[in-house]
Amino acid sequence: MTFSVIRSSRSIVRPSEKTPHGTLDLSVIDRLPVLRCNTRTLHVFKHGPEAARVIREALSRALVPYYPLAGKLKESSQGQLQIECCGEGVWFVEASADSTLDAFNYLDDVVSIPYDELLPDIIPENEGIDPLVQFQVTQFACGGFVIGLLFCHSICDGLGAAQFLKAIGELARGVEHLSTTPVWQRDFFPPPPEQAKVTALPNLPPPMPNYTLKHAKIDITLDQINQLKQEFQQSKGHHCSSFDVVAAKFWSSRTQAIHLEQNTELKLVFFANCRQLLDPPLPNGFYGNCFFPVTITASSESLTKASIPDVVKLIQEAKAKLPIEFAKYMKGDFKAGEDPFALPMTYTTLFLSEWGRLGFNQVDYGWGPPVHIVPIQGSSIIPVGILGSLPLPMKGARLMTWCVEEDHRQPFLDQMMT
Repeated sequence: MTFSVIRSSRSIVRPSEKTPHGTLDLSVIDRLPVLRCNTRTLHVFKHGPEAARVIREALSRALVPYYPLAGKLKESSQGQLQIECCGEGVWFVEASADSTLDAFNYLDDVVSIPYDELLPDIIPENEGIDPLVQFQVTQFACGGFVIGLLFCHSICDGLGAAQFLKAIGELARGVEHLSTTPVWQRDFFPPPPEQAKVTALPNLPPPMPNYTLKHAKIDITLDQINQLKQEFQQSKGHHCSSFDVVAAKFWSSRTQAIHLEQNTELKLVFFANCRQLLDPPLPNGFYGNCFFPVTITASSESLTKASIPDVVKLIQEAKAKLPIEFAKYMKGDFKAGEDPFALPMTYTTLFLSEWGRLGFNQVDYGWGPPVHIVPIQGSSIIPVGILGSLPLPMKGARLMTWCVEEDHRQPFLDQMMT
C-alpha cells in the first residue's frame, strides 16, 4: 500500500476561551507506570469535505470543558504524576493524500498501512511543547479522511478518549450544549501507602524477550459468534456474552498453536471498566482511567484439552470475582510483589482488549460514523489481541492480534477457523 501524503500545516490548537490554570492530581490508576505511553489509532471516514478545518475549530471549543487535555504532565515534589493546566494546547497536523480511500479498501489491510504517514510526525524541539493529545487529519482525494490520533493513556482510558472525541463531533455538528458534561474526579479512592511502594518503577528493566510478534487479523461473523454461544448454552445451561466466546476461542486457539510444555502456566488478561463498582458509582462524564485486570490462569495441558464452553466458564468465573478483587485493590489488600497490575509481559501471557463498546465507532463529525478504527501495535513483544467491530456495513467482530511468532502464525489462524 503506497500513497503520497503531504503535511501542509502544523500548529497548536488552544482552548477557544480562557480556562482554569493550576495543577490537578491524577488517580492511583492514572499514575501507573504502565500507562506512561501514548495510544495510537487511525479513524477512517468515507466522507468529510474540509474535515481538518471543521475538526480543528470544534477541537478548540471542546478544549474549554476538557481543559486538562490542553495541559501537560508534571511530577510533584513527592514524585507523583500530575497535570499542569496551562492551556498549552493540542498538536494538530493537516495533510492530504493523492489517492482515494476505496482504492485501498479503506485501509483494511492493516499490515501494509503506512502508519507513519497518517500519524502526527515528531514535534520540532523549538515548539517547546509535550502535548497530551496529537491529531493528524489527512484528506484523501475521494473526499474521505483519516484521523491519526496519539493520546496520553495517563489521562484517559478508552472510554474517556472516545467521550472526548464524541464531544468534538457534537460541536462540529453545531450542537450548543454537550450531551455529556466532563467530570474530573480523580480522587475516587485514596492511595494506600502500600500501593505507592508496590507500583513504583523498578530499578532495573526486565530482560527483553528474544521473539517478535506477527500480525494476524481474524474476522468473525455474527453467525459464527451465535454458534459458539449456542454451544455454550447447550453445554452449560445458561447464556454468555459475545466477548466471552471470542475470548475463549482466542485463548484456546493460541494455546493449541504455540505448543508449550504441558505444565506451563498460561494467563489470559483483559481489563474491565470499574466505574459502576465504586460506591457511589463514578458519575456519567468521568473520563479518567478506571479499570482493573481480570486474570485467568490455567496450564497449557488443561487448556489444550478443554472445550470452548469449558474455557468460557473459566472466563465467567473470573469476571464474577471482579467486584471483590477490585475492592481489595482499593484497600491496598495485596502483598508486596503481588500488584495485580504488575503482570508478566511474556509469551505465556495473552492480553485482550475490547474496543467495540468504547464508543469510537459512534463518533460523528458531521458526515456519519467511521468505517472502522485501526489500532496500531504498541509493542512487538507483548502478546495482545484487540477485539472490535467489523467495518460497516458488515456485522460481527474483528480480532486484530499481535500474539504469535511467525512459526506459530498459520497454525493459530487455522485453529481460529476451525
